[in-house]
Amino acid sequence: MKRLLVSACLLGQPLRYDGDDNAAKVAHLYHLLQRWQQQGRLIPVCPETLGGLPTPRPPAEITNASAEQILNGQGCILTEAGENVTQAFIQGAQRTLEIALEHGADGALLAARSPSCGHGEVYDGQFQRQLTQGDGVTTALLKRHGIRCFRPADSEALIAWMAL
Repeated sequence: MKRLLVSACLLGQPLRYDGDDNAAKVAHLYHLLQRWQQQGRLIPVCPETLGGLPTPRPPAEITNASAEQILNGQGCILTEAGENVTQAFIQGAQRTLEIALEHGADGALLAARSPSCGHGEVYDGQFQRQLTQGDGVTTALLKRHGIRCFRPADSEALIAWMAL
């Protein structure tokens, strides 16, 4: 039976940077997520809090780099005020990977667009709510280790994958 890491904010935990949650993004999956939770198949995580960041916290964006470059020690993640929070994001990604490996997670359902959990697109580092192609740091690290990553918009693929 497949096990799935899930961004805790998607499960209604108020861990988003602004202290809110992202449950509305997966409302279409509510009943399946409940069933998978009851089956013990979900592993809630918040990479940003695992990295030591508080909730709420200033928004942060990957600046002039890719998540892969961040993981390789190049580039940084900054708050809008210019605070470098790169190490917290890397530590959170590493801790999330450890949890995935400890619990045998095969996949991850991650909040979209964040510098941690973004998959396929993230904010561009200009704090103008503009998107660019790429992944968040946690997503990139999980992918490096063969863990399949999904966005809330990937529900059909996620459902089919969980059924295999």
